[in-house]
Amino acid sequence: MKLEKSSRFSACPGPVVTIVLDGVGISPREDGDAVKSARTPTLDRLMANYPMTKLLAHGKAVGMPSDEDMGNSEVGHNAFGAGRVFAQGAKLVAESIASGHLWQGHAWHEVVATVKQGGTLHFLGLFSDGNVHSHIDHLRAMLEQAKQEGVAKVRIHILLDGRDVGETSALDYVDPFEAYLDGLRSPEFDVAIASGGGRMSITMDRYEADWSMVKRGWDIHVLGLGRQFASAHEAIETYRDELKVIDQDLPGFVIAKDGKPLGTIVDGDAVVFFNFRGDRAIEISRAFTEEQFSPFERGPLPKVTYAGMMQYDGDTKLPPRFLVEPPTINRTLGEYLAKNGISQYAISETQKFGHVTYFWNGNRSGKFDESLETYVEIPSDVVPFEQRPWMKCAEITDTLIEAVRSGQYRYLRVNYANGDMVGHTGNFEAAVTAMQGLDLQLARLIPVILEMNGTAIITADHGNADEMYELDKKGNVIRNGEGRTKSKTSHTLNPVPFVLISGENPGYKLRSDIAAPGLSNSAATILNLLGFEAPEDYDPSLIEAV
Repeated sequence: MKLEKSSRFSACPGPVVTIVLDGVGISPREDGDAVKSARTPTLDRLMANYPMTKLLAHGKAVGMPSDEDMGNSEVGHNAFGAGRVFAQGAKLVAESIASGHLWQGHAWHEVVATVKQGGTLHFLGLFSDGNVHSHIDHLRAMLEQAKQEGVAKVRIHILLDGRDVGETSALDYVDPFEAYLDGLRSPEFDVAIASGGGRMSITMDRYEADWSMVKRGWDIHVLGLGRQFASAHEAIETYRDELKVIDQDLPGFVIAKDGKPLGTIVDGDAVVFFNFRGDRAIEISRAFTEEQFSPFERGPLPKVTYAGMMQYDGDTKLPPRFLVEPPTINRTLGEYLAKNGISQYAISETQKFGHVTYFWNGNRSGKFDESLETYVEIPSDVVPFEQRPWMKCAEITDTLIEAVRSGQYRYLRVNYANGDMVGHTGNFEAAVTAMQGLDLQLARLIPVILEMNGTAIITADHGNADEMYELDKKGNVIRNGEGRTKSKTSHTLNPVPFVLISGENPGYKLRSDIAAPGLSNSAATILNLLGFEAPEDYDPSLIEAV
């Protein structure tokens, strides 16, 4: 893995720093764009005065099945770090189902064999077609296959989205699905929704930011402890009327008949967690699979056959049983730099720490070289993001400035989570505040990088804050008769910026001959800035020598 010194590019005399403004895309409109609505004099000046291009951050450019699929932070950071595009979870699962390979695997056979001995088959996961963490079509395919293979009893535990799809779209999925189950149900096949709740209320925590979410989910799904309703429809409508919250924040609920939960999880059952994306699947998977477990009191661990849709952490082999092989991402930028003695620094707050480490390194935990790599996590606040839209951007910048000034690191990367995490709340004003907070940090950080004779790259992994209102099919903001908009909480299909900031006469310029550059082109660019040629199979660099 030796990198060749470049004869075309001189190494940047100071540090090279990648600044990922998570969720900050470039929208073709101003209406509903919190990025353009914010006062961002520093970002505006940098984009106007330094070399800039746009990168694709969705669809096939990041390994998704089609260009109708939005990107996300995981596939985006995979692309940044890998320098190439790999087929990602959604596409891998769809292909495995279409080919029948999933049904032929050992994991599926073990799941079915368990429940054929008298247990219940439970499906748990994000209930939408957002195609970021999961897809409802994958659930339908598994239900139909289970019935075909003679499974007698199935219970479904739904995590309502409102984040990768419309913020109050839950019934658009639940009602047709209940009708679908009515058609699937038979005297030999007992199938029903057993529990649920909003994805940001129960079960789907990540990076150990709030284990109480997982505890609430465990109590609801496994123990059947929670407020009871006759149906998921009733639960959703009741909570909406009482609490006035969007889908992702709906509390947990238990479906019951005659006061008895329909689907607790007990010894002899099987559980399939049908999310394909790893970050929000790891903690609940640990709760189901670890004999020694301390994050919360779960009670006696039921003896179940647990399978993930994919293996969510290849280093810790979690979970040990999974239905579809994840992409094998090797020879990442981080590994090349480590093998060639280049010091690295990665920093973010908890919400995105795994993105500049685990996902950047090709879904790999840990470091390639302890002596050359420093990873810094700034603990996130455990509060709704719209209440503190600045999040930890100032603290991140404080620490990053120290690292840049230390002179210890040749390559540094940072993720500012604000545009994405606040964008997901659907709160336009909060997203504007988030962007203004980020601009203040750029005003502090960029002069230090230039002072150290360094080069800064400002980019993003996907859009979000750039499109805060729902659009119609023509791309226009939807307004009701009173002129009111509907908040959008999902990612966008917009491109993202790529701005190169360095001192005078840098010796390079942006190329104009790459037809549709994407996030994966940045890795080769970084190697060139560090004075190396990129590996031949990396997507081409965005710069050329002058």
